[in-house]
Amino acid sequence: MKTFLFILIIGCADSFSAQNILSPADVKLNSKYIQDESWEVSWSMENAGSKFEIGKVINEFKKLNKKDLLIKTTVKMKQSPEAWIDSTIVKISDFQPVYHSSFNSMRNMSIRFNKNKATGYYLDNKTQKKIIIDEETNSSYFDSNSYPALIRFLPLAEIYTKEISIFDYNPAAKKGIIKAYIEKVEKSEYNGEKVWVVKTTDDIQDRKTESIYYIDMNTRKVLKQEINAGGRKMIME
Repeated sequence: MKTFLFILIIGCADSFSAQNILSPADVKLNSKYIQDESWEVSWSMENAGSKFEIGKVINEFKKLNKKDLLIKTTVKMKQSPEAWIDSTIVKISDFQPVYHSSFNSMRNMSIRFNKNKATGYYLDNKTQKKIIIDEETNSSYFDSNSYPALIRFLPLAEIYTKEISIFDYNPAAKKGIIKAYIEKVEKSEYNGEKVWVVKTTDDIQDRKTESIYYIDMNTRKVLKQEINAGGRKMIME
């Protein structure tokens, strides 16, 4: 009997853990907030109590049709003549990834997501080494470039915490299906607006980088983002 109870408890714990991992297979989105929009933010760094701008970030959401959403991010750094452009296409209903491309001075990458497989290429622009991407994916996941955009459309609440299944490709680090984490959600105010403060990390940086989003409760727009990485603090607003 004791053995049976132990197995039952372990099984229930495993089941609860699996249910807490968020993926397109079970996500519930506040889809009314998903609209065509474009906005620009200043990317700044804080150092010794002072803040200075290092670049601009242009974000774009565009519905390509009734089913597909384009999420595009263009980063223009002050010390770089070339913009960094990341584009992801996801399904509007559940953010299931369809396509992801990333083009910058360091690398070019293109990935197409099919059932049970991610295929494409990764080109190191410095060495000109090209890697063919052919990764088996046997479970549901979000693209690593779209999960930050996904957060604002989730059913946020003060008790809300989640592990998020994401796919990321980096030949020099972890690749394949890993996790992001919503660690804490709090109510607060920012510039007179009521906001959700959402603290997140992910396995891309071994949970050493923390992103904090200030999300307007009424519009679900991101009013501010803080990034804490290795003692450095960056702000987008």
